[in-house]
Amino acid sequence: MSERNTMSAGNDKQVGNGGDLLVQVLREAGVDTVFGIVSVHNQPLVQAVSKHLRFVPVRHEATAVSAADGYARATGGLGCALTSTGTGAGNAAGSLIESLSAGTSVLHVTGNVESRYLGSGRGFIHETKDQLGMLTATSKHAATILDTDSAGKTLREAVAQALATPGGPASIEWPIDLQYAEHEIDVVEAAQESPRTPDADELAAALSLLAAAERPVIWAGGGVARAGAQLTELVERWGVPLLTSNSGRGAVPEDHPLCIGNYGNTPAGRELLRDADLLLSLGTHFRSNETGDYSMPVPAVHVQVDIDAAALGRVYPAQAGVTADIATFLRQLSGLAPVDAAWTERARATRELVRSKQRAGLGDHAVLCDSVRATFPQDSVIARDVTIASSSWGNRLLPMFDPKSNVFPRGGGIGQGLGMAIGSALADETRPTLALVGDGGLAVHFGEILTMAQEKPWLVLLVFNDGGYGVLRNMQKGGGEDTYAVDLVTPDFPLLAQSIGVPYLRIGGADEAHDVLADAVSRQAPVIVEVDLAAYGEMPAPFTPPVAVPGQNGNKK
Repeated sequence: MSERNTMSAGNDKQVGNGGDLLVQVLREAGVDTVFGIVSVHNQPLVQAVSKHLRFVPVRHEATAVSAADGYARATGGLGCALTSTGTGAGNAAGSLIESLSAGTSVLHVTGNVESRYLGSGRGFIHETKDQLGMLTATSKHAATILDTDSAGKTLREAVAQALATPGGPASIEWPIDLQYAEHEIDVVEAAQESPRTPDADELAAALSLLAAAERPVIWAGGGVARAGAQLTELVERWGVPLLTSNSGRGAVPEDHPLCIGNYGNTPAGRELLRDADLLLSLGTHFRSNETGDYSMPVPAVHVQVDIDAAALGRVYPAQAGVTADIATFLRQLSGLAPVDAAWTERARATRELVRSKQRAGLGDHAVLCDSVRATFPQDSVIARDVTIASSSWGNRLLPMFDPKSNVFPRGGGIGQGLGMAIGSALADETRPTLALVGDGGLAVHFGEILTMAQEKPWLVLLVFNDGGYGVLRNMQKGGGEDTYAVDLVTPDFPLLAQSIGVPYLRIGGADEAHDVLADAVSRQAPVIVEVDLAAYGEMPAPFTPPVAVPGQNGNKK
């Protein structure tokens, strides 16, 4: 494409190709950065994005979606990924599943063969059987652009679907000939979603139970991300304990004295729930790993609020269910009187107890947690892959102060952390971002270290190197087995960093953690920091995942 104005006006109309149309739709959604891989089946799209916005060339299609996912979480808006058709779209599937699991608003645009060959089964280059079916299975919404007249409508509907609560990925396949074709580029004001208000009868039933409770507990999930102010006000006025899922962290700042946090399935959290007489759950899935495979006790009375009516009573029976926007619902609770002071004090005591017990089990590894919090601003995104450091202290003890800072793979997939961190870092380059990964997870999409080196975000890549899959190694050892399939060759990280022109630092003991991380943050550039776990030493209580194994400990699940 030449430097001509591809959105030239004629007869009061803007015209351009499909890439120009995509740029217009992304601008309407507030997107300024797009992640992807250029291909023969998406060149018009990538070319227009590169010219008018920022295109970040990742090394794998899964990372294109992971980075768009991280961008969306960090901004609270929409992320966009561009991939090729067939194998390229298939490579993106795993990260689309993560976006679907987390409800992250991602627009995934992939190419396809020429429209005249769609569905012909000829084996056209990059063609795959029923690509739309694959995208439908891994996305909240999927559609095909079939002509130039409907292209804008199809794209905007996908954006609306991705952003509609609960969010999720919307995938669009776009035949290459229609990408090159001339489109009319119209300008459409982005529609604002109206919050869903509670049904009067549902609200009345919930309020009656809440008002009668003497020892209530709140459990907040990812649905409270936009209701932090209302939730904080309720917790303080009602004086009740706040438990959260991992996804619900940060809506109420985790230094709040009544915020117990992501400790519901700990012994003290379970004891609190046993003694409570009511549970108010807000926008949560009650995931198996956070409820002890649903064995976590809940009070006899459960009031559940969720935007998704199907969630009500799905895991734990609900005596009152309310389908509504969480913030809108919480505004209706101004009449609740404070609970007895002894129950409020129980919240404070439980908060301190769960943290002190965890710190004892971490030993010197708690210093790493403290050093991260001391050296990174409160609004820094902490993007955590599935690794021991994340699962032990990153997902619980490390304080979060904003849901946008709390980025992690909610579906539990390994290897997505660095991509999410890159997307988060490029969403806001005024503050540092931390990628907290293990050597095993990093290896899954190792090539993205090159993306980091090329794009130069203010990103600290903190690699916990134990020579393999430490979580599974501990799980096997904990089950009394010989370890298998968990030991991996890892690179010489100093040489790796030198080869790509990125600074390297090392933490070999607790006394080095703060100064090394402070040095890394001060550089305002990508830095690789290796935590040499062989030198650092083990935790007093090695972390094992809360996953039931059939046949062990009498568990027959």
